[in-house]
Amino acid sequence: MQDTIRINGIEIWQPDQDLSYNFETTYSEGSTRTQSGIGRFTPLFTVEQLGYEATGIPVAAASAILQMIAKGTNFTLHYFSPYYGAWRDGTFYVGQGSIQIRTLEDDHERLSSLSFNMTGVNPI
Repeated sequence: MQDTIRINGIEIWQPDQDLSYNFETTYSEGSTRTQSGIGRFTPLFTVEQLGYEATGIPVAAASAILQMIAKGTNFTLHYFSPYYGAWRDGTFYVGQGSIQIRTLEDDHERLSSLSFNMTGVNPI
């Protein structure tokens, strides 16, 4: 059985494209490159980031997702982590998202797309 992406235990509208996976490392303030180009970096931590995008999503489904993520508060995301090689739960937040509106016809409201990046709170 295929597992699904869930936020706070609630199955959300699944992305219709691949869920993108990134990681980002933060370095200490003194990290730099020498004049010869050699890097002198001190990594502090690395977090996972997942990019969600759905097209043709009904407004009701988008609204349910937005109410869980849009205020910058932490939420529990059930997702597949390539780093851990398994489905797992992690604490994430969303700082910015984007919506394209397709139609606002009464009772048939749809969005062209809903996209946002989710960033892990805890380091990997």
